[in-house]
Amino acid sequence: MKTDFRSRCPVSSALDLFGDKWSLLIIRDILILEKSTFKQFSQSSEKIASNILSSRLKQLEENKIIYKEECPLDKKVKHYRLTKKGLALTPVITELLFWGDKHLRGQNPILSHFKKNNILGSKAEYIDQVESNYREHLLEDHHH
Repeated sequence: MKTDFRSRCPVSSALDLFGDKWSLLIIRDILILEKSTFKQFSQSSEKIASNILSSRLKQLEENKIIYKEECPLDKKVKHYRLTKKGLALTPVITELLFWGDKHLRGQNPILSHFKKNNILGSKAEYIDQVESNYREHLLEDHHH
Protein backbone atom coordinates (compact mmCIF):
# COMPACT_ATOMS: atom_id res chain seq x y z
CA MET A 1 0.00 0.00 0.00
CA LYS A 2 1.90 3.03 -1.28
CA THR A 3 0.93 6.30 0.33
CA ASP A 4 -0.23 8.90 -2.14
CA PHE A 5 0.77 12.33 -0.92
CA ARG A 6 -1.61 15.14 -1.75
CA SER A 7 0.91 17.95 -1.81
CA ARG A 8 4.49 19.04 -1.23
CA CYS A 9 3.61 20.50 2.18
CA PRO A 10 5.24 18.64 5.11
CA VAL A 11 2.14 19.10 7.31
CA SER A 12 -0.17 17.71 4.63
CA SER A 13 2.23 14.83 3.90
CA ALA A 14 2.47 13.90 7.60
CA LEU A 15 -1.32 13.95 7.83
CA ASP A 16 -1.48 11.62 4.82
CA LEU A 17 0.36 9.04 6.98
CA PHE A 18 -1.31 9.42 10.37
CA GLY A 19 -3.81 12.26 10.16
CA ASP A 20 -6.96 10.25 10.74
CA LYS A 21 -8.20 10.01 14.32
CA TRP A 22 -7.70 6.26 14.58
CA SER A 23 -4.00 6.23 13.73
CA LEU A 24 -3.21 8.87 16.33
CA LEU A 25 -5.26 7.00 18.94
CA ILE A 26 -3.37 3.78 18.20
CA ILE A 27 -0.10 5.68 18.62
CA ARG A 28 -1.43 7.14 21.89
CA ASP A 29 -2.43 3.68 23.08
CA ILE A 30 1.03 2.27 22.39
CA LEU A 31 2.95 5.24 23.74
CA ILE A 32 0.98 6.29 26.80
CA LEU A 33 -1.48 3.53 27.67
CA GLU A 34 1.06 0.71 27.14
CA LYS A 35 -1.20 -1.27 24.82
CA SER A 36 0.38 -3.47 22.18
CA THR A 37 -2.06 -6.09 20.89
CA PHE A 38 -5.00 -6.00 18.52
CA LYS A 39 -7.29 -7.08 21.35
CA GLN A 40 -6.06 -4.30 23.64
CA PHE A 41 -6.53 -1.66 20.93
CA SER A 42 -10.03 -2.94 20.17
CA GLN A 43 -10.95 -2.53 23.85
CA SER A 44 -10.15 1.19 23.91
CA SER A 45 -13.02 3.42 24.96
CA GLU A 46 -13.27 4.94 21.46
CA LYS A 47 -14.52 1.57 20.13
CA ILE A 48 -12.67 1.27 16.82
CA ALA A 49 -14.19 -1.26 14.42
CA SER A 50 -11.96 -4.29 13.84
CA ASN A 51 -11.73 -3.74 10.07
CA ILE A 52 -10.61 -0.13 10.57
CA LEU A 53 -8.14 -1.19 13.27
CA SER A 54 -6.64 -3.80 10.93
CA SER A 55 -6.37 -1.26 8.14
CA ARG A 56 -4.71 1.40 10.34
CA LEU A 57 -2.24 -1.05 11.87
CA LYS A 58 -1.25 -2.20 8.38
CA GLN A 59 -0.89 1.39 7.17
CA LEU A 60 1.18 2.43 10.18
CA GLU A 61 3.40 -0.62 9.74
CA GLU A 62 3.87 -0.03 6.01
CA ASN A 63 4.89 3.55 6.73
CA LYS A 64 7.38 2.36 9.37
CA ILE A 65 5.69 4.14 12.27
CA ILE A 66 5.09 0.82 14.04
CA TYR A 67 6.36 -2.72 13.66
CA LYS A 68 4.99 -6.00 14.92
CA GLU A 69 6.62 -8.90 16.64
CA GLU A 70 5.35 -12.32 17.63
CA CYS A 71 4.61 -13.07 21.24
CA PRO A 72 7.07 -15.78 22.30
CA LEU A 73 4.36 -17.52 24.36
CA ASP A 74 1.64 -17.43 21.68
CA LYS A 75 2.61 -17.13 18.01
CA LYS A 76 -0.94 -16.02 17.13
CA VAL A 77 -0.55 -12.85 19.20
CA LYS A 78 1.32 -9.94 17.65
CA HIS A 79 2.71 -7.04 19.65
CA TYR A 80 2.82 -3.67 17.93
CA ARG A 81 5.67 -1.37 18.87
CA LEU A 82 6.73 2.11 17.84
CA THR A 83 9.72 2.50 15.56
CA LYS A 84 12.12 5.41 16.16
CA LYS A 85 10.06 7.27 13.56
CA GLY A 86 6.90 6.49 15.55
CA LEU A 87 8.45 7.41 18.88
CA ALA A 88 9.38 10.76 17.35
CA LEU A 89 5.63 11.51 17.37
CA THR A 90 5.72 11.86 21.17
CA PRO A 91 5.76 15.68 21.00
CA VAL A 92 2.76 15.63 18.62
CA ILE A 93 0.72 13.38 20.94
CA THR A 94 1.84 15.48 23.93
CA GLU A 95 0.74 18.72 22.26
CA LEU A 96 -2.69 17.25 21.53
CA LEU A 97 -2.91 16.01 25.12
CA PHE A 98 -2.00 19.37 26.65
CA TRP A 99 -4.12 21.33 24.16
CA GLY A 100 -7.18 19.15 24.75
CA ASP A 101 -6.74 19.33 28.52
CA LYS A 102 -6.47 23.13 28.43
CA HIS A 103 -9.10 23.98 25.82
CA LEU A 104 -11.73 21.23 25.88
CA ARG A 105 -12.40 20.70 29.57
CA GLY A 106 -15.38 23.11 29.46
CA GLN A 107 -16.88 21.39 26.40
CA ASN A 108 -16.26 17.84 27.59
CA PRO A 109 -16.89 17.53 31.34
CA ILE A 110 -15.97 13.81 31.32
CA LEU A 111 -12.48 14.52 29.99
CA SER A 112 -10.05 12.34 31.92
CA HIS A 113 -7.06 13.70 33.75
CA PHE A 114 -3.81 12.41 32.38
CA LYS A 115 -0.60 11.90 34.30
CA LYS A 116 0.93 15.32 33.69
CA ASN A 117 0.40 16.13 37.35
CA ASN A 118 2.84 13.36 38.31
CA ILE A 119 5.57 15.08 36.32
CA LEU A 120 6.82 18.40 37.55
CA GLY A 121 8.34 20.78 35.10
CA SER A 122 8.05 21.68 31.47
CA LYS A 123 6.40 20.09 28.48
CA ALA A 124 9.86 19.00 27.31
CA GLU A 125 10.34 17.15 30.60
CA TYR A 126 6.93 15.51 30.14
CA ILE A 127 7.93 14.35 26.64
CA ASP A 128 11.21 12.96 27.99
CA GLN A 129 9.35 11.10 30.75
CA VAL A 130 6.78 9.60 28.34
CA GLU A 131 9.56 8.38 26.03
CA SER A 132 11.53 7.02 28.97
CA ASN A 133 8.45 5.21 30.34
CA TYR A 134 7.81 3.69 26.90
CA ARG A 135 11.39 2.41 26.62
CA GLU A 136 11.23 0.94 30.14
CA HIS A 137 7.94 -0.78 29.32
CA LEU A 138 9.52 -2.30 26.19
CA LEU A 139 12.46 -3.62 28.20
CA GLU A 140 10.10 -5.14 30.79
CA ASP A 141 8.08 -6.83 28.03
CA HIS A 142 11.20 -8.32 26.50
CA HIS A 143 12.33 -9.76 29.84
CA HIS A 144 9.05 -11.64 30.48
